[in-house]
Amino acid sequence: MPDNESRGARRAASQAFSVGRRWLVAVAAFPPLAAFAYVVATPPAGDLPRSVDLTAVVVASTTPAASIPVIEGPDSVEVTVQRNDTLDQIFRATGIDIATLAELRTLPDVRKALDLLRPGDIITLTHANGALESLNRRISDTLTLSVSRAGDGFAVNYIENPLEIGVTGRRARIDSSLFEAGVAAGISGQTIMVLANEIFGWDIDFANEIREGDEFSVLYEQKYQDGQYVSDGRVLAASFVNRGKVHRAVWFESADGKVRGYYTPEGKGMRKAFLRAPLDFTRISSRFNPNRRHPITGKVRAHKGIDYAAPTGTPIYAAGDGRIEFAGRKGGYGNAVVINHGRNITTLYAHMSRFGKSARSGRAVRQGEVIGYVGSTGASTGPHLHYEYRIKGAHKNPESIPLPNTEIATAYVSEFRGQAETTLAQLEIASSVGTGTLASL
Repeated sequence: MPDNESRGARRAASQAFSVGRRWLVAVAAFPPLAAFAYVVATPPAGDLPRSVDLTAVVVASTTPAASIPVIEGPDSVEVTVQRNDTLDQIFRATGIDIATLAELRTLPDVRKALDLLRPGDIITLTHANGALESLNRRISDTLTLSVSRAGDGFAVNYIENPLEIGVTGRRARIDSSLFEAGVAAGISGQTIMVLANEIFGWDIDFANEIREGDEFSVLYEQKYQDGQYVSDGRVLAASFVNRGKVHRAVWFESADGKVRGYYTPEGKGMRKAFLRAPLDFTRISSRFNPNRRHPITGKVRAHKGIDYAAPTGTPIYAAGDGRIEFAGRKGGYGNAVVINHGRNITTLYAHMSRFGKSARSGRAVRQGEVIGYVGSTGASTGPHLHYEYRIKGAHKNPESIPLPNTEIATAYVSEFRGQAETTLAQLEIASSVGTGTLASL
């Protein structure tokens, strides 16, 4: 009996396999049903066949994958301009058709706004497969250039970004340096440099005369856009206590715009005819000394100027308005520039590594204009600026010569006093309170 049952089971299995094979051969002629046939004919051991949506199988098997469209939007890229970058380079690097740039440059009032690139500028470009869709770049704190595709060409718009101006006052005490004290009090490097170079630089030697315990207060504008801080603005007034001596200054601009600058509360100009030092230097390495022993020859030889130690490449400024009398190689002075300031006054700048664009014989220069860069050319033991000041050919000590003031003209005295009193009163509040926003303009 067991043999009969065994033979019967084998026969039934064989018949089932034969039927299944014939069914699979039949459906093989219909590729859409192949997957379904495989599932039905070979169920998992011990499990019931899975339920299969035949319609879904047929659709999936008859729709080529390549026919499903892939929709891609335009690419948007934000570029921060680096030194020596050009728009040509930026367009090529971002894969935008370079011919588009030539088209943009033909648009009225756009070429100058596009080509005047500054390191740190941000340009936002949107393109689809290399075809420019839009370009945005901020021209200033208050103006943005917007170019967008319109039909066969481009639409150009200038978007105004209004600024809100607030006035804030800060106070600081010096423990180590002016810069560190200012930063610790929340004052930006930009405003600190204005204090040192544009306001008090004629009266205070910030490299040698600053002492621990010196104090300063400053009243200045801050710019905001949509509630976000943008940058510092104009310094309105400042006070500096150096070695117990109080220096104060206030900004004044007349209603007609003809008079503008920093003045003492008495109306004397902070800006003098000459800078006390014609560069931002590390230290004075050699002072004016008629009996100095020369560091190279060892002989006693008058040092008729001041040596300012500074790194190679530090900019050198014209100490005052004048005309370039000489620019070139000058013996032991190395690369040198001589400026004639009129009134029988000349200044000399020596040992330059290279000349500035303004350093051309016969050319007029303004105070503060870059005429060269610190170096060690000529008879020099290291990078520094040798600076001389002469009156009628006689050498004078640049540290001790009096620097004449300019004064508010009589016609503007009343207007000046009205502005100065208000601004200095705000500065006094800033000095007594310490820090904080005083008002909004």
